Amino acid sequence: MIYELRTYTVMPGTEQDVAKAAGTIARDIRKDDYGKLEGYWITDIGPLNQVMHLWSYKDLNERQRLRGELGKLPRWNSEYLALIKPHLIRQEVRLLNCVAGPFAPASAGNLYELRNYRTKSGSAAEWARLLTGVLDARQKHSKMIGLWITEAPQPNEVCHIWVYPDLNTRTAARAAALNDPAWQAFIKQSRPLLEEMHSTIMRPAAHSPLR
Repeated sequence: MIYELRTYTVMPGTEQDVAKAAGTIARDIRKDDYGKLEGYWITDIGPLNQVMHLWSYKDLNERQRLRGELGKLPRWNSEYLALIKPHLIRQEVRLLNCVAGPFAPASAGNLYELRNYRTKSGSAAEWARLLTGVLDARQKHSKMIGLWITEAPQPNEVCHIWVYPDLNTRTAARAAALNDPAWQAFIKQSRPLLEEMHSTIMRPAAHSPLR
C-alpha cells in the first residue's frame, strides 16, 4: 500500500471553496474509484490557506494508472479542475510508506495535528522504530492516526498524524507525555536522529472520512 498526501496552497480565503468543491463535485466524479480518500483537512495553525488530502493506492503503479485515467474524464476537467484552478497557488505531493495506521478516531468532531520531521540521512526508519516501540505508552495521553515514512520527494522524513478533541486537550496531553518516563526515554534516544520538526493543526472538511 502506498499513501499520497497532497497539499494545495490556495488564494487567501478560498480554502473553504476548494474543500467544498472536493466534497461535492470531485467526490461525485471519482468516489473511491481512483484512489481511496483517507482524510481531507483545512489547515488552521501553521501554514495557512492550505487544504491537505490523504489518498491510498495498492502501489505506485496503480496510483499512476488511476491518476492517468482520472485525468481523462471529461467531467473531472470541465467541472472540478476548471473550478479550483483559479484558486490554486502551489501543489505539493508526498508519497508515503505506512508504518502504522491509519486508525479512525473513536468519535467525530476532532482536530488533527500533522507532524513531519526531517531526520538525518538514513535515520527515518530508526526513528519510526523507536516511536512504534513506545506507542502504547504515548497513546495513554492522545491517539495517533498514522505513521509514515516519506518515499518522495524527501526520503529522510517521517510524517505522523495525531487526533485531539480540541486545542486545550492537545496542550494537556503533550504536557502529560513530556512527564511520562517512557516518553522521556524515547525523546533521549530519538532526538539525535532529527534535523527539523514541523507541525500543522488541521480541521477536517465535511466530507473527510477521518472526522
